[in-house]
Amino acid sequence: MATKIDVLEALKHSNVFLTGGAGVGKSYITNEVISDYRKRGKQVVALGSTGVSAVNIRGFTVHSFFAFGIASNFDELAASDKRAKKRLADLKKVLKATDLIIIDEISMVSTDLLDMIAYRLNNYGYLGKVLFVGDFFQLPPVQKQNSRNDVFGEKLYAFESMAWERFDLTVIELTEMKRTQDAEFTHILSKVRKGICDEEVVQYMMRLWNNEDLEKDPTCLYGRNLEVEQTNRARINELETEETILFANIEMFGKVHEKKLAGWKKLLPISEQLTLKEGVPILFTVNKWGKFVNGERGILKKIEDDYLIVEKEEEYVRVERHDFDLLDMAVKEDGAIETMSLATLSQFPLKLAYAVTIHKSQGMSIDNLVCNVDNIFAPSQFYVAISRAIDPKRLKIDFSRGDLSQYLQRVIHVDQRVVAYYRDLPVMV
Repeated sequence: MATKIDVLEALKHSNVFLTGGAGVGKSYITNEVISDYRKRGKQVVALGSTGVSAVNIRGFTVHSFFAFGIASNFDELAASDKRAKKRLADLKKVLKATDLIIIDEISMVSTDLLDMIAYRLNNYGYLGKVLFVGDFFQLPPVQKQNSRNDVFGEKLYAFESMAWERFDLTVIELTEMKRTQDAEFTHILSKVRKGICDEEVVQYMMRLWNNEDLEKDPTCLYGRNLEVEQTNRARINELETEETILFANIEMFGKVHEKKLAGWKKLLPISEQLTLKEGVPILFTVNKWGKFVNGERGILKKIEDDYLIVEKEEEYVRVERHDFDLLDMAVKEDGAIETMSLATLSQFPLKLAYAVTIHKSQGMSIDNLVCNVDNIFAPSQFYVAISRAIDPKRLKIDFSRGDLSQYLQRVIHVDQRVVAYYRDLPVMV
């Protein structure tokens, strides 16, 4: 089983692609690599391919760091670069001072976007290493409406780009499931991840559909926001205790465009206005080592202005506000990189445990789970949902649209290009 040491060793002589299914510890190892580099005084830039993954890795989005603006191909980039000379000069300095660039959720980086990243790195003489992290069996790049690139032979995934081979990656695949100890469930998840929907998978899912063993107040995952909001509102209203609204504190340290600020806030794993009652079940939405982990449940016991008391597994935890920073970066005169906060938003890192969207559940490990799969609209969304579960004995599939076995054939599928890529992978495990 690969460890942080393997990744650090590989990064000494090559770029690395760290991959593996849900719940195998990719985020944990990535954070360990970042702290190891920083302890040694090395400069690391952590990037997310989406706003959500940028927040999770406490870094920047690929687009903002590389000054791509809204460009999604080279023609658009040429036009936008004419207007961004100062930003590009700063980027050049930052790249010269950087030892490692990490790009998380690489599966959502398109072919064109990876080529643009490689163009920036080559053009500005980047001499450090690159660590790509992610799983191509999970969320694919967002495609423009009516785009049928799989039909017309156009390229979509990062691994189809010309640049992918030139990065000359050492591939490290994590295979040991950390989230669940159940061997049969791990086997089924591995099939679903690869888009296999055979008789064994269907029978297993039918058992989960009929599972009545859940504890009180399970967390429900939905494909859409609408059902999440309705469920949370209805369930909190059932409690007799007094309702409290806790507002986030926001501090600004410079000028930030209104749209940029609003977009960033929307991506955070918390609410600006948190409506709570004593006695509600909650989910933690960040990791705080030694206290709680993302997706862990508790019962809210006490609400104070500057702290909350949460009961989890027969222990009480004091929860304080968590700071989320909107970051920017500059190079100091001695060539070192300085990361600055443009704004800090401070809020309690939890949400109601009654319901969460599948999208917002990314990275969570949930113990008592109902997956509503009525509105599955993206490849691998079904896999992302059920792979949040820690124990299949406390996992139920909720479906109300007819024949589940037929529906499963439709929603358990992956792109054959991804299957072929992993089949031919020279992996160091």
